[in-house]
Amino acid sequence: MHVLSVSSLKGGVGKTTVTLGLASAAFARGVRTLVVDLDPQSDVSTGMDIQVAGRLNVADVLANPKEKVVKQAITSSGWAKVHPGTIDVMIGSPSAINFDGPHPSVRDVWKLEEALATVEADYDLVLIDCAPSLNALTRTAWAASDRVIVITEPGLFSVAAADRALRAIEEIRRGLSPRLQPLGIVVNRVRPQSIEHQFRIKELRDMFGPIVLAPQLPERTSLQQAQGAAKPLHVWPGDSAQELAADFDALLDRVIRTGRIELPEA
Repeated sequence: MHVLSVSSLKGGVGKTTVTLGLASAAFARGVRTLVVDLDPQSDVSTGMDIQVAGRLNVADVLANPKEKVVKQAITSSGWAKVHPGTIDVMIGSPSAINFDGPHPSVRDVWKLEEALATVEADYDLVLIDCAPSLNALTRTAWAASDRVIVITEPGLFSVAAADRALRAIEEIRRGLSPRLQPLGIVVNRVRPQSIEHQFRIKELRDMFGPIVLAPQLPERTSLQQAQGAAKPLHVWPGDSAQELAADFDALLDRVIRTGRIELPEA
C-alpha cells in the first residue's frame, strides 16, 4: 500500500481539487484507493459524495486508531455508483482541528500510521488530503506517508511556499520518518497565456529543477463543476474535462511508478 500526502503550506491553491483529480484517475484505472480527508474543511468528503450519518470520522481515528474505529470511519464513495471499483473515504470532520496543535507528541504523530496499518491489505493507494499548514495534522499525515506531492500555483509567494514545504519534508525525513520523500511539485491553476504565470513557472524550475512535475494543471472550471456535482472528473462530459483527466492520468503514472503499485489486469 503506497501512501501519498497531497500538501500545500499556502491555502487556496487547489490542493483538494488535485486530491480529487488523482482519486478520479486512480478509480478510473482500477487502483484500490482510500482517500483520507485530514483537512478540517472536509471538502474531499463532500466532493466524493459520501453519507456521513451514523459513521465515525477521522477525528475519532486520531483519538483512537484501533481497527474497529478505523473501519467505522471509512465508507465507500458515491463515485462507486458510476462503475465498479474500490474508492473509499476516511470521513473528514471539522473536529480534526482539535488535533492540529503546533507541538504534537511523538505518540500523536504516529496515530494515522497506526490506523492505516490496520487496512493495509485492502488498498493499493492512499491519498491524504492534508491541512494547509505545518501543524500536527500535516506532520501526522507525512509520518504515515511514503511520498508528499506539494501543490502550488504560479504566483509571487509560490516559490517561498514550495521551498518551505520541501525543507519541512526533509526535516520530517531526518527526524522522524526516513522513508519519506517528496514526489515533486505540481503547479496548479496555470493560465498558459499569462506572462506572469510563465515567469513564475520558470522561476520554480530554475530553483527546483526536475522536481517540478509535468504536466502543469491548467485553470479549468470543469474540475470545480465535477466536484460540485460530487462526480469523478473522468466521467464529466466535455473536451475540457477530458483534457484535464489526461493530465491527472499522467500525474498518476508518476505515482504508480514511484510507488511500484501493481495495476489490475486489464
